[in-house]
Amino acid sequence: MTDGAGALLAATRGREQRSGPGASRHAPGTRPFAVLAAVFTLTQLALVRPVLGLGWDEIVYTSQVTSHHPAAFFSAPRSRGVSLLVAPVASWSESTVLLRVYLALLSGLALHLALRAWRGLFPTRVLVTAGAFFASLWVTLFYGPQAMPNYWVAIGALIAVGGFLRHRADPSSRGALWTVAGGAALMAWMRPTDAVWVTLPLLALALAGRHWRSLLAVAGGLAAGGAEWVIEAYTAFGGLGERLAEASRIQGGLGGHIALDDQLRSLGGRALCRPCTGSMPHPVITLWWFVLPLLAVLGLVLAVRARRTVRTLVPLACATTAAVPYLFMIEYAAPRFLQPAYALLAIPVADALWHLVTAPRGPWLRTARVLVALAVAGHLTVQLTVLVHTVDRNLDSRRDWARTADELHRLGVRPPCLITGHEAIPIAYYAGCSSGATSGNNENTTVAAILRTAARVPVAALTGPGGSPPGYARSWPAHRVGDLEVRVAPAPGPDAG
Repeated sequence: MTDGAGALLAATRGREQRSGPGASRHAPGTRPFAVLAAVFTLTQLALVRPVLGLGWDEIVYTSQVTSHHPAAFFSAPRSRGVSLLVAPVASWSESTVLLRVYLALLSGLALHLALRAWRGLFPTRVLVTAGAFFASLWVTLFYGPQAMPNYWVAIGALIAVGGFLRHRADPSSRGALWTVAGGAALMAWMRPTDAVWVTLPLLALALAGRHWRSLLAVAGGLAAGGAEWVIEAYTAFGGLGERLAEASRIQGGLGGHIALDDQLRSLGGRALCRPCTGSMPHPVITLWWFVLPLLAVLGLVLAVRARRTVRTLVPLACATTAAVPYLFMIEYAAPRFLQPAYALLAIPVADALWHLVTAPRGPWLRTARVLVALAVAGHLTVQLTVLVHTVDRNLDSRRDWARTADELHRLGVRPPCLITGHEAIPIAYYAGCSSGATSGNNENTTVAAILRTAARVPVAALTGPGGSPPGYARSWPAHRVGDLEVRVAPAPGPDAG
């Protein structure tokens, strides 16, 4: 491996010399990134399947920009980045298939660009291996074509950290500064609080070393990406402090909560583990989670020995701060929360893997290569097995929402309409109705408002298994739809509205 700032500068000059009129359209060393991105995209389309209906959170984000469905309640922790990301398709088309294909293509392109941000810092083979590891995780494949923010925070983290290190190696590179700002803005656009956690080491390192341009790039990117969220805090939530407090409340109260076991339980394919009960997945499913930090530490040890500590330590530090709130500060888990940490850890992990298959001498070399090959094959088998299981389960649950919506239409609950109660947000979306809640994290209406609405348009109250209907709906006619009890308000009179 080529080390040091001098080597990076030489490589950069070489690329600049090859970028003249007669240069190849693709810079040397970038074609493997393009191949990896294409495989990643095709794998998403083949295994996640574009027919997968929208999930709960996707519905919230997508409904903000579509003209075909009423907008669902948008709670304090959420940011508008995903809504704007899907707007080019969702604003004019109801096709979930088209949206999935669009996001799969976009996620593949984003992975390509994120890996390019690291050129010159590590050999191409290390970067391709890092990208392949991150792209092969079931959580990455599952959420790549979905309207969710965490994958995009991970991409922004790779871009920002890679740009930061490139500028540190070549302070004259203005392009690296724009890369830093762009990556930070993308993260803050998607999830402002996550962006702050990821960039804490970058801010600290830039401040300690008095790298003012790097500091400005990181801070400027965070400000640009998070500006809309802050403005909305004052226009819709009463101020920034109030929005942060409400976001903390919705997330169960941020504080000293150990969620390590919750994250382990979620690795079996649970999209959201809240409350996180039940047995742990089989150890084979969780083994990679324990090996990952060990390989990352090995990558750091190798970097220290080779006197290239910073370029390995920085992504490792950013991965750690990205994971802290989701491992030690909340009482529930979702595997997607740790995607930024996985993306950043992939760099030192890939470096360690290449050392394991190239460093030993004599008969140990063949043994090491066989062991690594077996480990990689086992890892891929586990990830793809969990992915298929997760996709099948989500296909079933989202088809259940669609079937419930069809039954509601049969009962006369058709747009314009309002649905309240159990799983009101997803079922209302599939039915083309508005959703309402008088309490809980999605509270957006009152009993009086629901009754006024029932005098004008169809209204249904849903009760889940073991639940009891709300007081305002107990006199309404009851119907059984699957495992739900549906109470439909009496039809509005002819003079209603």
